[in-house]
Amino acid sequence: MESHKYTNELIHETSPYLLQHAHNPVNWKAWNPKTLEEAQKANKLMVISVGYAACHWCHVMEHESFEDSTVAAVMNAHYIAIKVDREERPDVDQTYINAVQLMTGNAGWPLNVITLPNGKPIFGGTYFKKEAWIQALEQVQELYETEPQKLMDYAARLEEGIKSVDLVTFNNEETDWSNYQPESLIAQWSTRFDTIDGGTRGAPKFMMPNQLAYLLQLGTATQDNNLIAFTNLTLKKMAYGGVYDQVDGGFARYSTDDRWHVPHFEKMLYDNAQLVSLYSQAYAYEPNPLYKKVVEETLSFITKEMTSPEGVFYSSLDADSPNENGTLEEGAFYTFTKEELQKLIENDWPLFEAYYNINDFGLWKEENKYVLIRKQTDSEIAQAFSISLEQLQEHVANWKSTLSNYRQNRKRPRLDDKTLTSWNALMLKGYVDAYKAFGTPIYLETAKKNARFLLAHQLLQDGVLLHTYKDGKSSINGYLEDYALLADAYIGLYEVTLDLLWIETAKKLTDRAYEKFFDDETHMFYFTSKDDPEIITRNYEFRDNVIPASNSVMAKNLMVLSHHYDLERYRNTALQMLQNVQPEMEKYPSNFPNWLSLLENFRNPYYEIVVMGTEAQAFAAEINRKYLPNKLVAGSVQPEKLPLMENRFVEGKTLVYVCVNNTCKLPVTSASKAVDLMDFH
Repeated sequence: MESHKYTNELIHETSPYLLQHAHNPVNWKAWNPKTLEEAQKANKLMVISVGYAACHWCHVMEHESFEDSTVAAVMNAHYIAIKVDREERPDVDQTYINAVQLMTGNAGWPLNVITLPNGKPIFGGTYFKKEAWIQALEQVQELYETEPQKLMDYAARLEEGIKSVDLVTFNNEETDWSNYQPESLIAQWSTRFDTIDGGTRGAPKFMMPNQLAYLLQLGTATQDNNLIAFTNLTLKKMAYGGVYDQVDGGFARYSTDDRWHVPHFEKMLYDNAQLVSLYSQAYAYEPNPLYKKVVEETLSFITKEMTSPEGVFYSSLDADSPNENGTLEEGAFYTFTKEELQKLIENDWPLFEAYYNINDFGLWKEENKYVLIRKQTDSEIAQAFSISLEQLQEHVANWKSTLSNYRQNRKRPRLDDKTLTSWNALMLKGYVDAYKAFGTPIYLETAKKNARFLLAHQLLQDGVLLHTYKDGKSSINGYLEDYALLADAYIGLYEVTLDLLWIETAKKLTDRAYEKFFDDETHMFYFTSKDDPEIITRNYEFRDNVIPASNSVMAKNLMVLSHHYDLERYRNTALQMLQNVQPEMEKYPSNFPNWLSLLENFRNPYYEIVVMGTEAQAFAAEINRKYLPNKLVAGSVQPEKLPLMENRFVEGKTLVYVCVNNTCKLPVTSASKAVDLMDFH
């Protein structure tokens, strides 16, 4: 058998993750119909290796195995090797994640799967040491040569398992959501709350923005001060932790310990986008200067590091960066030795040392470096050092500037500069939510620039949405997450601009999703379009994770748009989708926060606030500043035909109409009066 018939083809790709592997001795190929056909023709097993540019352990395995000529020789001799960027191809990723989960009980990245020539998995795992990987490759190949039927039988059994993983059935039992009581679900969920450091007990600790957004929503709806206090505790501890970049703003992906101290240092667009929304909403509920600071600093980081000149957002910054010896090291860009800090801070040292815990509490013992972390409020520190709050804040600003300038001389973490439509939609919404809370004009300008770019480049004339953009080229047919999250972002943008283009585009995206993704049998939406070939099976994404599930976002959009357009079909679909997930939601409520948020809008009054007249935008801005999660805002400066606005324009006046459950109060002439009306049932 020839071992060097193929060459590494990744040099022709645009994904930064694939390009990182373009010079490996492994004859990597990209996932595409040509590669899959080649495997079938050659009757060769495939290695499908999935990761992403900011993944630390992906880099470790690359260095140990994929850059090694011995490993490459084994892979090239017997396998068609395929590298997949999970962010470009979430459909491929999810299929094989499910397979490895079934085979081993857990899954993550790097994800390495061996499949039959038809793509059906027969072996898999995550990170392998070099010797273990060679052994696995040789053993599976030997089995394929000597007992292929055994592997085919196993693949068939596994295929059945994969098909059953993300199944949802049509639930006929009707629930009266208006009388549904979520207290028992919260009681069950709250047993896992960390009441000292916030979040979920134990380590690692992930920031789960949609969980916290729901707990804040429920806490305010039920006046449950414990839930509100827990949400605020978590927000404060995350903002004080090393998981938040105390120097330049922005959040790392998660904390490796149970007190938000030492993160895996990669910064992902999707985390920062959702956390901007969350901190903005929490500020709107109860103004806290810390939350405002977090939003301002995070958006400053996004502007400087994650935004292209065209106004689109990049995907991630790597955890690893070159240290002073030029070797890739996790956290090298972000951490400091005590000697470095003392030299930089000089006269302010006792104050700095106390503020950022340059002591045993702030020491990353594994590396003998410091990850800046806070324990006390500004007021407590100012009091302890007998200085004013203003003086302390001036010191902090100077320290941040000094440390930021110092960092600029270090080698920077690698940037994944591809653009994903779904993640851009989350960041677009982050800017909209920040604008709602703070009214900062540049936030709205940034949101509009991004929204226009996505409209011009990612949404084709025939209504098809594309998933990625890189180097001037849009590609990959969109997934449900792209349609759902972009529609959601455009609904939010409409609420602050009152520009009908955005709500109308949200509706078009939703109608296209019905056409390409909807399953008439279950009334759920598939993750992949019917125009795309199946990878083993077509599944639904319905459990909320770090990013809410595309089905839960779609269900919420349908509920909101059903009000805007008076469409019973939209509302009924949303209700049925909620009904479908109810049995599992009641067993594992923490996996369904975005669905529970939708439930709140069916359980409680849902307000339609319509602002008509020349001052409509100013009125809408005032209403949007309030924390009112159970409402929509519509309006115009001129007469409109849409159901919510028809016959409501009165020349020379600006009127606000507040309606709930098809019952409207008389129009009022100020935003504050409208907000006051929002407790009628």
